[in-house]
Amino acid sequence: MAYQLQEINKRIQSDVTEFLAECDDNYAQRVSLAADRILGNLDRSPIVLLSGPSGSGKTTTAMKIAEELQRRGVRSRAVAMDNYFLTMDPKTAPRAPDGVIDYESPLFLDMELLDRHFTALSRGEEIVIPRYEFARQMRNDSLGTPLRLEKNEIAIFEGIHALNDDITGRHPEAAKLYISARSNVNEGSALRFKGTWTRLTRRAVRDYSFRGTEVARTLEMWANVRRGEKLYISPFKGKADIVFDSSLPYEVPVMKNYALPILQSVPQDNERRGELLDLVNAFQHFEAIDPALVSRDSLLREFIGGGSYKYH
Repeated sequence: MAYQLQEINKRIQSDVTEFLAECDDNYAQRVSLAADRILGNLDRSPIVLLSGPSGSGKTTTAMKIAEELQRRGVRSRAVAMDNYFLTMDPKTAPRAPDGVIDYESPLFLDMELLDRHFTALSRGEEIVIPRYEFARQMRNDSLGTPLRLEKNEIAIFEGIHALNDDITGRHPEAAKLYISARSNVNEGSALRFKGTWTRLTRRAVRDYSFRGTEVARTLEMWANVRRGEKLYISPFKGKADIVFDSSLPYEVPVMKNYALPILQSVPQDNERRGELLDLVNAFQHFEAIDPALVSRDSLLREFIGGGSYKYH
C-alpha cells in the first residue's frame, strides 16, 4: 500500500483537522479488525503474540487493542518479552559479524521459560513473569510479577521475536500479530518517502527527545537494527494471522517539525551523510502540520510526546 503525496498535501491545505480525524478513524478500524481476529481465536488460546520491527508503534497499538477488547468484555494483560532476556554473559553472548554483541539476536531470549509459561497460562495456572534489569543486563526473578488468566482474559506477549519459529512452532494455537509502518508515500509512481524512513524518523525523534540520544548515534545504530530485522524479524512475519500497518498518512508532515532540525544538525563529515541528505530532501516535498492538532491518543504521540498513554 502507498499513500499519494498530492492527496496528502491537498488534504492539509483544504481541511487539515478533518484529514487527521479521518486518518485516526482508519487506524481505529484496523484496531477493531485486529480485536475481531483475536477474539475469534480465544477458544483456541488465551495467548497473543505481537511482533514488529523497531519504530512500529507496537506499544501504542497493543494498548489500543487492549482497550477495544475491554470494551467487548475481554480483559487483556500486556507482557513485555524483554523481561525474558537471559542474563548477559559476554563470553557466550551472540556476536554480529563485526564482533560486537548482537543484542538483536533471539538467542538472548529464554525460549524454554516462555514455552512453559504459555502452557501454564493456557491451563489456567499461575506464572511469575520475570523482571529484566537493563542497567545491570541481568534477569532478576525475585522482582517478578505473578499472573494468572481468568475466564475471558488474554495475555498479549509483545516483542520483536514473538513470531520466531522457536515460539510459534511450539504454540501454533496462539493468535499472531505483526505490526509495522509499511506504507511508502509516492508522487505518482515516484517514491518520495519510504516506510523504513517512517520508522527511522519515529525512532530518531523519540530517542533524541526522551532518551538523550543524538540523531547521529541513532543513524549509526540503525544499520545494525536493520540487519537484525532482516535476519530475525521479517522472515517470520508470514506466520502472522493479522498484519497491521501502523503508518499514518499525516505523520510525515507532523514529523517534519521535529525531524528536520535534528537531522540538519548532524555534522557534514558524518559517514551516513548521503542517507541523511536523502531523508532531509524527502521532507521538503510535504506541507507541514502543526503538532498541536494531533490527538492526544494518536499513535504518533508515542514518538513526539504529549499523549494520553503512559510509556515505560
